Order: sequence, then C-alpha cells, then structure tokens
Amino acid sequence: MRRRRGGNGRIEGVALASGNRFLTGVGLRLAYFSGYARLMERRAGGAGAILRFERVRPARGVAFQPCRAHEITADFLDRAIRALKRWKYDVVGMDEVCRRAVSPRSPRRFVCLTFDGATRDLMTFGYPVLARHGVPFTVYLPTAFPDGLGEAWWLALEAVIARSDRIALVMDREERRFEIVDVDEKVRLYDFLYEWMRSLGPEDLSTAINDLCKRYSVDLAAVSREMSMSWDDLAKLAADPNVTIASMTVNSPALTSLKDAVAAREISMGRAVAQSAFHRDIMHFAYPFGDRASFNRQHVTLAREAGFASAVTALPGVVLAEGRSNLHALPRIAWDGRQRSLRVMRVMLSGMMLPNPQRHGRA
Repeated sequence: MRRRRGGNGRIEGVALASGNRFLTGVGLRLAYFSGYARLMERRAGGAGAILRFERVRPARGVAFQPCRAHEITADFLDRAIRALKRWKYDVVGMDEVCRRAVSPRSPRRFVCLTFDGATRDLMTFGYPVLARHGVPFTVYLPTAFPDGLGEAWWLALEAVIARSDRIALVMDREERRFEIVDVDEKVRLYDFLYEWMRSLGPEDLSTAINDLCKRYSVDLAAVSREMSMSWDDLAKLAADPNVTIASMTVNSPALTSLKDAVAAREISMGRAVAQSAFHRDIMHFAYPFGDRASFNRQHVTLAREAGFASAVTALPGVVLAEGRSNLHALPRIAWDGRQRSLRVMRVMLSGMMLPNPQRHGRA
C-alpha cells in the first residue's frame, strides 16, 4: 500500500498488520495423527469449549475478501456438526454451558455453537443445516440492526476499497490519500482503516464511514439492511427451542471506545430491547469484537450488574468446571473461516494448543 499525504508526493506507508493468521502447520498435524491431542484433552480440555462463528454464506470467487476469516460455508458447518457428533461431544446451549461451568467435570466434554451479529445469511444458509441436525446454538444480536438503525461500517469499508484504486478520507482532521494497486495493498489498507475506525467513538465513527461512503457512492443503509436479519426472521428463530437469542449491545461498538456510562447503557439497553421483542429474559451476552482491546474489567462488571448469567469474549481458551471460569468473561475459540480442516478443529477443541483459560475481569 502506498500512502500519499497532501499533494502528489508519495510516502511509503508503514508496515500494516494484515491480521492474525490461524494456527496451522506441522505441529497441528502431528498432534492430530499421533493421537496426542486426544491424549492431552483430559488434562487441557476443561469441561468443554465454545465455538465462535459469524457469517454463513456460499464461497465467493472474488480476490478481495478482507472479511473471509469471519465466514464459513453451509457445507463446512454441516461437516463440523457431523464431526462433533462423531467425536462424542455434547452439543449444548449457553444455559447448559453455565451449568457445567459450575459443576463437577462431566466424563463427556461439550461444545457450544455461537454466532455473532444475527446476520441474514445465518437464517438463509446456516439455520437449515442447524435445524436438520437438531443441535442447540446461540445467536448474539445487536438490536439496532433489525430496526435498520445500525451501520455495518466494516462491510461498507470493504465495498469502498473493493471498487477503488485510490482512497481519500479525513483521518484525525487531516486529509489522507492512499493508492491501492493490487489485492494485497487493498487488504492492508482495509486492516489499517478497520483498526482506526474501530477505535473511534460512535459519533466519530459514523461521521467517518458516512463521509467515505458518500465520496465513493456506497449505500451504507442498504449494505446494513442487507446484512441483518429482520425481526420476523428473529421471531422464527426464537420460536425454535434449540435457539438461544442473546444480546450483543445495541450498536455493537468496541466498549473501550465509550465512556463507562454510555457502555452501561449499550449493555443494558441491548438486553431491554431484546426482552421486549421476544417477551422473555435475555440471559446471555457477547462483548462486541471480544478481544482484549475491545473490553476491560469494568465492562465485565457492567455485564454482571445488567443481570446476564454469562458473557462471552473472543479470548481463546476452554471453559473449566467447578467454577474456575469467570461466567462473565468466558473464552471462545473464534473459528477462522479460511481454515477448513476438521483435523485442526479437533486439535483446537482439545485445548492443548490454546492459552491457559483466562480470568479476564475476575475481581
């Protein structure tokens, strides 16, 4: 990526991180084929694991796919569920996760399937697979989006960069210009702008993405509506006893970009709107983004005080039994959609190649 500032003079851009790559390689293959992962599972695997997915959609043939890590196909989902059953995992919902996390360890480990964002493609492509298998799963809902009020800025950013060879925008009150001549440069620019936008407060973020979309003729409202389930879709899911509807705030901001009072309102209002819509208690919560930069100890306290029975992160790890995992900072294995190997999934679920379970936010 070449970055230009002001006039025509080019400044070589600093090296930009292109995202964490999923754990692969010889170690994983050896752990699987040697049986070592299954041997270590009893020691490292805890009571079970929570898998984090986002979108379920057909594979796309375009070269520029900066969000590919957050997508799986319906075929992969089908193969994964079949494998979980073959491996003798108990596929459970979040209520059961909470119960097992405070109980003596069961001889059989569990896996919980979770989907962040309540995207429309989950209803179209994912739900038929999940319903056919009859497995429980949890959907984390940012409640502004079914009302058409949420802004899917990360998808709009992808659309802008996909159609452009040059990008100009205001960053920190300064006009910045970028030339992006190939796919790799597009990906690096996407990663750079994504991290910058994610760090902004809600008003600044909305201003930045609306300005960018206006400059490059991207319909932000249409992109956002197309991404999200409608309330009718969600009502159909909520009627299925295997589905747990959970909250992901109202607008799904990085909570660290907000003042504490605003973060508390996002957390509590997300729950209140969902409870009003579905006429039931909403007991489970997901921190938007869920990595260490997006929430902190105070937000864990806020989730607990809001009345949630659990809150999940995107911090890697397994869930321990006997109360040794913080129910309001539960780890998840965030599945990278670029990785299609079920052998890798088997090793990851064993816990042997994950960090020790974190107790982020425990008082």
